[in-house]
Amino acid sequence: MPAGLFIRLRPTGPWRIGPDSGDRDRVERVYHSDTLYSAVSGAMLQLGMIEEWLDATARAAVPAVRFSSCFPFNGDALYVIPPRSLWPPLATSKVRWKGARFAPLTLIRGMLSGKPINEEGWAVDGASETLIALGTQGPFRVAVRSSAAVDRGGESVEPHSSACLEFAPNAGLWMTLAFADDQAREKWKGGVTGALRLLADSGFGGERSRGWGRADIEISEDVPAFATPAETVGETAWWMLSLYHPSPDDAIDWKRGNYAVTTRSGRAESGAGFWPSGSNAKRLTRMITEGSVLVAPAEPRGVATDVAPEDFPHPVYRAGYALAIPISLRPPVVRELPRETPRYAPPDVLKEALEEALKEARQEGMQEAPGETEQEAS
Repeated sequence: MPAGLFIRLRPTGPWRIGPDSGDRDRVERVYHSDTLYSAVSGAMLQLGMIEEWLDATARAAVPAVRFSSCFPFNGDALYVIPPRSLWPPLATSKVRWKGARFAPLTLIRGMLSGKPINEEGWAVDGASETLIALGTQGPFRVAVRSSAAVDRGGESVEPHSSACLEFAPNAGLWMTLAFADDQAREKWKGGVTGALRLLADSGFGGERSRGWGRADIEISEDVPAFATPAETVGETAWWMLSLYHPSPDDAIDWKRGNYAVTTRSGRAESGAGFWPSGSNAKRLTRMITEGSVLVAPAEPRGVATDVAPEDFPHPVYRAGYALAIPISLRPPVVRELPRETPRYAPPDVLKEALEEALKEARQEGMQEAPGETEQEAS
């Protein structure tokens, strides 16, 4: 992955990440890359840089900046959606691996380098769908908070509730971004970090008018290692850290790999005033999900598509740019955990062993009998 930035967002209150269904009593656990791009674009509009930003990203053949989705962290532990070609491991009696949507990055790096998984010391936190070390807590929990809308005259009250994420004290969301080259880095590092700081102050996601979605932000150039080139042996595949909408120029072998597809929706926001159709629902887009593993001779690029509603006054871009990590298509991973030797053999095994022992004893007795006869005769 090209050089970029590593960002931690430490929420100062609840976050609401709306699910694709739009249900208010449900909340998404990943702040997806296309939503992040839309939020950054909105911040660029406030900073007076929107046209230049769109020319460098959505309208460019090669985007100057690509974003990953935002994944949880807790303390020093970074969690990520694992490669679908490796996850989940075989089921065991101690850990239900399939219940974990997120796994520690250190564990995934070990799997990519061929280390077997030890089922001891792990548990799945159901609230956050995260694989955590025993004795620790998940990075967040899902809660439902109630409020009421009161009209200006005070004559009516309309109560409602919304689901949100409540983060642990030292937890939050992390993301990474990649620049196209050094020139793009030099030009856009300041603008992107400024937009992210503006969003951290004003809020990400829903219910921002209530103060939700705000965070303290930490920006670093020390991007964590996801996989080293030495671990990429044999045929190369691409582990997706973002949502991805294929470009016509991407040579993906769709008959191989391990990937999943989601349908993205949403609503457009604009200060351009009324438009004839009156609906702000974005056009639906099919996208490859995070954690998918694609087979391609080079890193997939992706494309931004215009999903503006009918008769909308301006384009609305959904970013489908790929931010992917090269991994081996078939890493030398020991996926099956060592089985414990049963303390007690099944009855059939005991019966066969006893019959075999009796048979050997009879044979030994028949061989000793002639020797005794000869000794008595002498």
